[in-house]
Amino acid sequence: MRWLRAVLPLALLCAGMVHAHDPSAWGGMFRSRDDGATWLPVDAGLFIGGAMAVAISPSDPNLLLYATDTRLLRSRNGGRDWTQEGADRLIGPTLSVAFDPDGKGAVASSSGGVFRTDGGAQWTASNVPTGAAPARSIVPGGASGRFYLAGPRGLYASSDHGRAFTRLGDTLPESAASALVVIPGQLDTIVAVIEGALWIGADGGARWRQSRAGLPEGGIDTIAAVDRLPNSLWAFGADQLYTSEDGGAGWRPVGKPVPERGTSVHAMAVSHDSRAIVLTTHRGLMRSADGGETWAVVEGVLPTHLESGPLLRDPHDRTTLYAGFALTPYAEIFRRAEQGNNLLSQLDPMSLAGGLAFLLLLVIGGALLARRLARSYNAPRSPGESAP
Repeated sequence: MRWLRAVLPLALLCAGMVHAHDPSAWGGMFRSRDDGATWLPVDAGLFIGGAMAVAISPSDPNLLLYATDTRLLRSRNGGRDWTQEGADRLIGPTLSVAFDPDGKGAVASSSGGVFRTDGGAQWTASNVPTGAAPARSIVPGGASGRFYLAGPRGLYASSDHGRAFTRLGDTLPESAASALVVIPGQLDTIVAVIEGALWIGADGGARWRQSRAGLPEGGIDTIAAVDRLPNSLWAFGADQLYTSEDGGAGWRPVGKPVPERGTSVHAMAVSHDSRAIVLTTHRGLMRSADGGETWAVVEGVLPTHLESGPLLRDPHDRTTLYAGFALTPYAEIFRRAEQGNNLLSQLDPMSLAGGLAFLLLLVIGGALLARRLARSYNAPRSPGESAP
């Protein structure tokens, strides 16, 4: 049939252009079972543009909450399947999420505010001061119902399961914290990086001091703590790794600087023996297997061309890590959320016009092809020639 012979090459061409979902071509969340040496995607098939945060229930290793640049997702089987969570409240990008220390409730923040749940499907708005939302990070404390929140204009705390938050530290700068770590205890210790400086809040944030000894001035990117070693803190700044063994009173450099100068590090994870160190950076994910003596970019299935941001160690398995990547720079996602804008409002008029013109060309081309095929089908045929 002549019309089939004409269409078949075009169909084969289109089929040849269709590929299986390549996780390295998108953002999304990835998981490692060996302290960051190898990774696999946990959201294959979802086509996530930006992974903002992930939380794991301390009472159920299979219960996860996953904040993305478009919605909040929940998994009850360790990340094999995902369903949307709080669709009526958490609209647009969800920037941060954390489970209650009791493993039941949770708190999340989107461009629309801060919301909480007691563990069911219903999410309700939290009472937060101006400057607390949208939160860039939410970290649980040591006791049930206790949360700490890094907002655009400071740090905030809740002791009632996220129902209400109050501001911490009148002496702290009114700026967003780029990193927030809580060392749990009867009275938690909060460690935060604000405007490149390291601040330590004792007694649940009642007393604050700036930590400077041994650190580069105004150049700290992120910090990390090691579980079960409450006085062990790690920091990264000015391309160099630092450690403190006295709760941040004094610091010393560790290992060698990362090879690429000017590397911006968003989060860090340090193994219990201090050998395996993972960094999420604006150039992908980096790892050292020898305590910072040598560094390498981790490749494999990871999207090494994208910015990497959130990094979480599984509380149930200390060798399991989760790392997130985003197509859009994280600073831009945070900026849009703080301004309350959606992705459509950020479209460039020229890009939008170009996209519409391309779609119009496709429609015209399809119509012309259909018209040509119809003419060929209806054209007069010589005697004895069969119809197509």
